[in-house]
Amino acid sequence: MKAPLLNRHLLGQARRVVVKVGSSSLTLPDGSLNWTQLTHLTSVLSAARERGQQVVLVSSGAAAAGAPALGLTGRPREIHIYQAACMVGQSRLMAAYEHEFLKAGITIGQILLTVEDVVNRRQYSNAQSALRTLLGLGVIPIVNENDAVATDEHRFGDNDRLAALTAHLVDADALILLTDVDGLYTAPPKYSQARLITEVNSRKDLESLEITGRGSDVGTGGMRTKVDAAELASSGGVPVLLTSAENVGTAFESGNVGTWFNPTGRRSSARRLWLEHAAQVRGQIIVDDGAAAALRKRGVSLLPVGVAAVAGRFGPGDMVEIRDMTGHAIARGLSGFSSEELVRIAGDRDGAQGMKPVVHVNDLVRLS
Repeated sequence: MKAPLLNRHLLGQARRVVVKVGSSSLTLPDGSLNWTQLTHLTSVLSAARERGQQVVLVSSGAAAAGAPALGLTGRPREIHIYQAACMVGQSRLMAAYEHEFLKAGITIGQILLTVEDVVNRRQYSNAQSALRTLLGLGVIPIVNENDAVATDEHRFGDNDRLAALTAHLVDADALILLTDVDGLYTAPPKYSQARLITEVNSRKDLESLEITGRGSDVGTGGMRTKVDAAELASSGGVPVLLTSAENVGTAFESGNVGTWFNPTGRRSSARRLWLEHAAQVRGQIIVDDGAAAALRKRGVSLLPVGVAAVAGRFGPGDMVEIRDMTGHAIARGLSGFSSEELVRIAGDRDGAQGMKPVVHVNDLVRLS
């Protein structure tokens, strides 16, 4: 496997880069598309593509593009209205991108992902193959969450997190997160004492910072989601540059802008990162000492006989945390049973024989 890109000044030479742009960077105060910003972004990415770089664009903005057509202002808060705005706006957003990229003779392809495309092993492979095929054909994939079918219980939560996972899905050399602020500051930039942080090497560098949440009426997050996504990507070996959309050209020219997050962990798959860090835990499974020892020492599935207790309510396919008898978390994984079913078969040495695992080894990541 190739070594990660370690130098921010080499972004213009990276083989494959994922770029994420947020709604706040693509829309005007009235909610309409900011064509000036969109044209600037596409021209920079077109130049990168013409240099031989492979680019994946993760773009928000569908809801913001669709809201004016529905007579809405700001980001809809009700999920069904938000989804309607996305359905109306997604085609408008893609038409805008197609118009601009065609100026450079570049073809784009739309990829709408759901959590299942990362969690389900077969769908993960299909999504990865689709993205790599498009890149191999010289296409710029434009990725967004499939908001029309996503639910509150099964969604990425924000496109920053989706971008981090996409970077691992395509084995990118780097991730660029574009927002309406030129980097991460020691405090909100509105304060005079705030100072730009140019480099982050570990979580310790972030401990004393005041990092805010949602930043605009059209966005879904704020600096907090950007930092969380940067940590998610860098924990799996992908370096991240966080800067403003206005700085995207300089980012590719020299990388001498924004905040650079150095890799803190080894390369990992998007699926593993989702299971280990990002997926929402729906319940806990407490296992006996024998099962805990087996899970810690070797790659095995969790069987019904090792289950001592169940906490919370969850269904098949939901994320659960596996704990030992002292309450220490030792693993996370996707449950093969509902909590009600698992209560009935927990610890059964006879009736549960031959049943599928409670958590299959391929759907499990160890935490300790």
